[in-house]
Formats: sequence, C-alpha cells, structure tokens
Amino acid sequence: MVVVGAARSGVAAAELLVRRGALVTLTETRNAFDGADRLQAAGVRLELGGHQRDTLAGADLVVVSPGVPVEQPVFDAARARDVEIIGELELASRWIRGRMLAVTGTKGKSTTTTLLGRMLTSAGRTVVVGGNIGVPLSAQVEASTAETLHVVETSSFQLETTTTFRPWIAVWLNLADDHLDRHPSVESYASAKARIFANQTADDWVVFNADDPVVTARGAGARACRVPFALSGRIAAGFAFDGEWIVKRTAVGTERLVPVGAVELTGRHMLNNVLAAMAAASLAGATPRAMTDALRGFRGIEHVMEPAGEVGGVRFVNDSKATNVEAARRSIESFASGVVAIIGGRFKGGDLRQLREPLSAGGRAVVAIGEAASLVRDALSGVVPVVEALSMRDAVERAYQTAVPDGVVLLAPACASFDWFRDYVERGHAFKKEVTRLKEKGRG
Repeated sequence: MVVVGAARSGVAAAELLVRRGALVTLTETRNAFDGADRLQAAGVRLELGGHQRDTLAGADLVVVSPGVPVEQPVFDAARARDVEIIGELELASRWIRGRMLAVTGTKGKSTTTTLLGRMLTSAGRTVVVGGNIGVPLSAQVEASTAETLHVVETSSFQLETTTTFRPWIAVWLNLADDHLDRHPSVESYASAKARIFANQTADDWVVFNADDPVVTARGAGARACRVPFALSGRIAAGFAFDGEWIVKRTAVGTERLVPVGAVELTGRHMLNNVLAAMAAASLAGATPRAMTDALRGFRGIEHVMEPAGEVGGVRFVNDSKATNVEAARRSIESFASGVVAIIGGRFKGGDLRQLREPLSAGGRAVVAIGEAASLVRDALSGVVPVVEALSMRDAVERAYQTAVPDGVVLLAPACASFDWFRDYVERGHAFKKEVTRLKEKGRG
C-alpha cells in the first residue's frame, strides 16, 4: 500500500497501516521530513524526492494526504488500473469503533470543533478531538471504543477523497469562496464539502446554518434528520438567540439553554460557532449545564481572534487563521473603529474587494504583506490608506504607528501563509513575537 505525502496525517496513515499488517511505501516530494526515522524503524519504505508513477500504479491501495491534489497526472496510471485512491480521513474512518461528529465549513471549523469537544467532555463523555486540527483520525483508531465520541474537523481536501465516511452528526457551518487555487470552481468546493453527509442515513443528523442559502440548499438533499441553527434568529425550529438566552425552538415551545453572558469569545461571528456546537452537543446528549460550564472561560483557540497584547493604548489581535476573504471580513467587522488590518500572503481566490465595506465602516488603514500585497493594494486603495511591508516586523511596526493612540492592529490575512511561513501557526507566532518585541522596546 502506498501513502502519498508525509505531512501529519500522511505519517499517521502510514503508521496505522503498518500496525494493521500492511506493507507500506510512503512517497514524499521532499528529501527529508519529521518522523522519517520513526517510520523506517516501524518498517515503512520511504520514497523521497518525488512521487513515482510506477509506485502508485503498482499499489493495492493509495492513501493521499489532504495537501496532495489527486488530479495530478502522476495518479493517472493508478486510476487506469482501478487502484482505489482515498484520503487519510476515509482510511481511518473504516476502523473507528466510536461515533463520529464531523464539522466542516469555510470558517469557524477549529473553534466549533474545539468547543464541541469541551461540551461533550463536560457532559462526562469519552471524547477525542482532532482530524484537520490536533490528532489525525488515523492516530485515534487504536484508542477508539464503542463509547468514544470522535469530534473531527474536516476540510474540503479531506472530504473530497471520502467514499464511505459516515459521521453520526455532521455540522456544516457556512460556505464562502475559498481554496479556489485548488478547487476548479466554487461549485466543486461546495460539492466536496457536501460529502460530509453523503453517506448518512435517517439514523444520523445534519446540523446546518439556516442563514446560509447554499448550505441550506445542499443540506436539503441529505437523508439524515436536519437540525438548523441561525444567528439571525429567523427560524421557527432549531437553535437561535432569543434575548439574553441561547434557545432551542421546537413545535411545542422554546427551551432556554445557556445565558448569552456565558459566552466569552470575541466577535459576533463567533456566536455562529457557539450555536453550531450547542446544536451538535445537545443531539449527543449534553445538558444545558454541561454546555454552560464548557463556555465559561473559553476564549477561543490560538490564532483565532486571539488577544495578543496591548502597547501604548493599541490592542493587537492575532487572527492568522483567517485565511480567506470571508473570515477576514468577519474579523474586521468585530471592531467598531480604529482597525489597522494586516492583510496578504499567498492568495487562494475570492474577491478582496469584499473587505472594502467593513474597512470603510471601521478601518483606519491596511498594511499589505506577502505575494498578494499588490492585489490587496489594488482592491482596497481609496477606502483606507494602504502601505506595503516587506516582513512581519515591518508590518507590525507600520501598523502600530498608524494605530496609535487608540486603535486595533488586526492580523487578518485573507490569504494562505505559504509565501513567508510554513503555515498559519508560524505566521501567528511571528506576529505575536513582534508584538512582544514592541512591548519590550517600550519598556526600554
């Protein structure tokens, strides 16, 4: 069997297959990667420096990492021989013994997945959180029991290579233009997301965003029972806000679940994630008390609307995970005024001009970074001043100078990080490092 790609999930898939007695070859375009020695010690054959057509064509099964596009010509010979080509998520799900709760969407997946895991843990369930964040599903198989609940963040790249993947509860948060550097169209991107409920039955559940017309339309074709949530509150049944309470509406009445005051997340758009997590947790048996306890003290995850400090009256917020235009727009809208937004990186598609409206309402300036700097300047000039920076240090310093004395420096890139950084995590850490440097410089 052949595993393609030595990222976190590829390594986990290779280890799972070896533990199950398979002869495994892992192919990788790089000449070295973390975990190579461990895999070789376990008996995995490594093929580095590129993916070989003959290796893939001769496999009984090909397992691809999410970052590897299966449309590449190198897979053609394998397809011609009818070799099954699946992703790590699909592979692992075939051996998982517990129930799976899967979360997808353009934005908010990680926060919702993490919060849902907290709620179920608070309810006393045995929970493992992972997938596209944290622990790959393949690394959860050995510990999986019939009582285990696997809360799994799922990306479009993972879902597009599924064939039998069937979550008990599927959560679809939203859909906006994203990953158009990989998917040929928005329709293709939406179809990949929709695979989250493709194999569900009437015994399963779909939790969907009733405020999103595309998600609502796609969900209408699901065989599972459908449960809506709506930040707008415009639903007769489902999960919504009603005054100072988060409620569940049914045909027989409205049940108060959690006081709004228990939510400590920054940004109105984060309330959407709270609703989705509560809907899924409630279906899985969590009580209002357990959900309230999970919300109190939860201020989000690293790199998602994360407070990064204050210098001289200027606040810094790290939203490095806002890697698409819609996520960046929601970030900017979270602040009434004084926003100096750091935007740019490797462009993934979408319309940067959608940021003009929130910037005109609450923006003070934009600092453009990375490969997309010229695109950012062309899209946003004329709404607020736009300056370009040549490094994260340069960007933070320029943004700070503009935000003084009372503004907000917001890292909301609307782009991938792969021009300057390994990933959004490294980008967020670089931002926070420069904020710390500013603090120390101020003390000096």
